[in-house]
Amino acid sequence: QVQLVESGGGLVQAGGSLRVSCAASGCTFSSYTMGWFRQAPGKEREFVAAISRSAISKRYADSVEGRFAISRDNAKNTVYLQMNSLKPEGTSVYYCAARRSVLVSTADGEYDYWGQGTQVTVSS
Repeated sequence: QVQLVESGGGLVQAGGSLRVSCAASGCTFSSYTMGWFRQAPGKEREFVAAISRSAISKRYADSVEGRFAISRDNAKNTVYLQMNSLKPEGTSVYYCAARRSVLVSTADGEYDYWGQGTQVTVSS
């Protein structure tokens, strides 16, 4: 069974940086497209970034383009989200997700497995 475990969340001041990680187990990690989503209190879950199996293709939400960077290390079964120039509106629970497909997707309904999430709080 595929398991995804996020880590690296925490409290950071606006303008600061944070890197969250997601470790996968129980699967052939390189067979999965990976994505990051976030959900703020009282709001729907939204797409943040996604990366293809070989890391050739990456997609970002407009709200984070140029500030966030997604990457993966298939040898370590881990996907990362580097977040720079963080804003208070970035306060959310960040989830990683895995999709057994060659195609990168921004739709949460197209992902097969989810982690439990890690809290990121950005203070103003």
